[in-house]
Amino acid sequence: MIVIAHVSDIHVDGEPRSVDRTRAVLRHLEELPYDLAAVLVTGDLADHGTPQEYAVVRELLRSRHPLLACPGNHDERAAFRAALLAPATTAEAGDPAGPAAPSDPAAPVNQVLRGEGFVIALCDSSVPGKDEGFLEDATLAWLDGVLADTPHEVPVLVAFHHPPVPLHTPYVDGIRQFGEERLAALADRHPHLTAFLAGHAHTAAATTFAGRPLLVAPGVVSSLRLPWEHPGANPHVHLDQPPALAFHVLGEDGRLTTHYRTVTG
Repeated sequence: MIVIAHVSDIHVDGEPRSVDRTRAVLRHLEELPYDLAAVLVTGDLADHGTPQEYAVVRELLRSRHPLLACPGNHDERAAFRAALLAPATTAEAGDPAGPAAPSDPAAPVNQVLRGEGFVIALCDSSVPGKDEGFLEDATLAWLDGVLADTPHEVPVLVAFHHPPVPLHTPYVDGIRQFGEERLAALADRHPHLTAFLAGHAHTAAATTFAGRPLLVAPGVVSSLRLPWEHPGANPHVHLDQPPALAFHVLGEDGRLTTHYRTVTG
């Protein structure tokens, strides 16, 4: 059994609230009696993309489990890369087996984790200066290579920040991942692409994309207020809901199961 924790949208901003909520989630994972195969953090790590925020993020995300993170629309690639991607331990685009240092610090931050019986390809869907998402041609070519280099009997999970389909939440749907038909065409060529994982929406959600599950992690810093819920003063977020995360489980039969958990302690 392969268990992967999926965390998203911590939005560390220098205030105690975001730090405390992120610390509670990571403490929950550290105190598990089970060694996780991986912890994924799918974007919006720093609320303003500043070096000061990333210094706090780096300390918060220290883990005994293998941990990978990708940028979201609130992140800044060069600062993200400088603070969080240690050359000795990070495999970036172009070199899935070892460290790589792209000549352009603002290039997409793509990473791969090749575990025992699974592969996770973590793609950068951020667009510098914009809130919506898009996978650059270089990212799709990198992902195509990761999938081609993975034996067909090994499941591959593809993760990014922005969901590539509408979730029936107008605010988020307006800034989702676009150009998704290119990703769908790539998926058609690789049947061992098992599922897509995303964040950005600040709500636990499950749907499909390109014939695969698309599983969205809830937000840590806040929860999305759905259109049919009470609008209140802010139509977009709940600030009083506890932080939450997802656990994705790959069974020996190849079945993928997802559990969502809130963290109250």
